[in-house]
Amino acid sequence: MTSLSELREEVWRANLRLPSEGLVSLTWGNVSARSDDGSLVAIKPSGVPYADLGPDDVVVLDLEGRIVAGDLRPSIDTATHLELYRAFPGIGAVVHAHSTYGTAFSQARLPIDCLGTTHADHFAGPITVTRPLSPDEVGEGYEVHTGRVIVEHMLDTGRDPLHVPAVLVAGHAPFVWGTTPAAAVDNAVTLEVSAHMALVTRLLSGGNPPVLESWILATHHERKHGKNAYYGQGEG
Repeated sequence: MTSLSELREEVWRANLRLPSEGLVSLTWGNVSARSDDGSLVAIKPSGVPYADLGPDDVVVLDLEGRIVAGDLRPSIDTATHLELYRAFPGIGAVVHAHSTYGTAFSQARLPIDCLGTTHADHFAGPITVTRPLSPDEVGEGYEVHTGRVIVEHMLDTGRDPLHVPAVLVAGHAPFVWGTTPAAAVDNAVTLEVSAHMALVTRLLSGGNPPVLESWILATHHERKHGKNAYYGQGEG
């Protein structure tokens, strides 16, 4: 069982990966993670530069947003993270970063199609775009409704959040998740690389690249994430 201090340190280390992986400028991103029992969420504090961040600065809240540990204000995106945790119990960590290429696709409101096996290794299909928020939704609670529109999108499109652990919020930026903070950051890195590759592939193909064959996509995803996965060295 991971202790609260261990959870905060794990979230701190995951947040430090955002600038080191080239996913953020300034303080444009955050990582959160859920406790083992699912009752608490640890998240980066709002506006604190990564270089100044320590494990004790990480804020811990319950699923209703009440702070249970930490002296700083939590990330401004906390309500969005909490909506995802409440809707999808399998999510263990969430990453939000205004990475250049992923954000460009969000702003263009274009999906990141699965054009090759790099994408397929982490995402079992295209990374799609939510609908825009309405004026009423923004007025009622921008961050809450950002989370709700992500949940709505995943449910309406029938997408398994653990097989396609990312979405592009229209006009905003990607939200990415995983079972652990490390896995969620890995998925955020893969999304950014896949977005960059997709853009270059679109340019090379005159704007209409072929999508990856479905049987190759399935094979690549299943060999890493399926019940008979054989990538890596296994548990033994």
